Amino acid sequence: MSQSENPPNINNALIVGAKRVGQTVAHRLAEDGINIAIAYRSSAAEAQELADSISNVQTALIQADLSDENQAKRAVLETVDALGRLDYVINLASDYPYAPFDSLDSESWDRAMATAKGSYLLGIHAARQMRKNEGPNRGHIILFGDWAAEETPYNDYLPYLSAKAAIHFMTRGLAAEVAGFGVRVNCVAPGPTMRPPEITQADWDAAIAAKAPLQQESSVEDIAEIISSMLRTSSITGEIIRVDSGRHIRGV
Repeated sequence: MSQSENPPNINNALIVGAKRVGQTVAHRLAEDGINIAIAYRSSAAEAQELADSISNVQTALIQADLSDENQAKRAVLETVDALGRLDYVINLASDYPYAPFDSLDSESWDRAMATAKGSYLLGIHAARQMRKNEGPNRGHIILFGDWAAEETPYNDYLPYLSAKAAIHFMTRGLAAEVAGFGVRVNCVAPGPTMRPPEITQADWDAAIAAKAPLQQESSVEDIAEIISSMLRTSSITGEIIRVDSGRHIRGV
């Protein structure tokens, strides 16, 4: 569909990181009638499978490594070419590199900080594109942090948590930069969500979910619902919203 054919009342979102939590988010936004561009770095088959599972809105696939500025810019422009304009960005993409103290080096830092760099590059180029939209609310960028990225660090993930802390500050800083032209920036900070296949259910329940005051993992449905709700707001920006079953109030 060309830009001229895209109805002005249909919103378009670029979702990055649609393998796990992002799949639920994509389907929730599709329920809201939002067209979706799915950006992926290397998981082409999974991105295509997700696109094929969404039938009620328009979808597009975009391959990009967001830590490369040219590719981040291209992801924004390809979204506009495919869907007509860009209204929302939801960037869930993140590695979770295990890095015990004796392994810490420059490489472990650079690997983790690529996530923060990608959020920065996509955020600024998306906001510049959204500035071209009409109306008082021209766009919304949602980044993803971590419940433990600020006051409650845990061991063996120093570069990862440092990158997430950078994203938390970036949320507030970028929100201040772009508020003047009607773009909002917020962040979701989940706790442990969706058990990885390499962890048994028993270990997950005992070591992860049971440590939260609500004694359960973070709800992926709640995360998707929070995002859907935030995209409909007009006066929330610069917020870090924890969806962690209360994990942050108990600490480590």
